Amino acid sequence: MTTIHVHRVGDKALLPQHEFERLVELAQQHEEIALQICEDDVPTLGVMRLVEQGGAFDFWMEAGEDIYTAKDGEPV
Repeated sequence: MTTIHVHRVGDKALLPQHEFERLVELAQQHEEIALQICEDDVPTLGVMRLVEQGGAFDFWMEAGEDIYTAKDGEPV
């Protein structure tokens, strides 16, 4: 028996999902396998949307002035 441990975020593993499923299918042709999948509760894109829509960083927009100018990037 072969055991495959997978850490997956959304529909991605270390390779595209369809390729992963094909590997599992091929392994099952030769012997019984146990598949253990560990999924993150919140995918990265979901967290990014939450930050954008949550308002926690709205104070940057409310400042009314630019914190940095083009001159800040120039050598001294």
